[in-house]
Amino acid sequence: MTPFGARLRALRAARGITLKQLAAELQVSSAYLSALEHGKRGTPSAGLVHQVNEFFGLIWDDAEDLNRLARLSNPRVVVDTGGLTPEQTALANRLAQVIHRLPPETVASLHATLDSSGAGPKPRLRRLARKGP
Repeated sequence: MTPFGARLRALRAARGITLKQLAAELQVSSAYLSALEHGKRGTPSAGLVHQVNEFFGLIWDDAEDLNRLARLSNPRVVVDTGGLTPEQTALANRLAQVIHRLPPETVASLHATLDSSGAGPKPRLRRLARKGP
């Protein structure tokens, strides 16, 4: 499941909206929405994210959070290690090999390490995935 998919599912559950109902409102197939929720489709378009924001009445920070989650939801990430050190390349390869086996605590620890290194803004995935409308 992607961060966007988790948030979309949480929004639907909080409002009692079925996948079929939301699909009809957004004029997309329920199969497409299901694939988005489960990480089987790529990053949703900006237009679709806008429609979701409007449907659920998300504004300001909540709307921007959903947009940010959509940008973080590519289920097929490619890491170009060209020009990086051998250690950085090895790390990228090791992570690709074991990420599916990492326990949630380790993932949270890796996020914390990246956050403290100044490597970019913290995505706040856990809070946003569980956040209600």
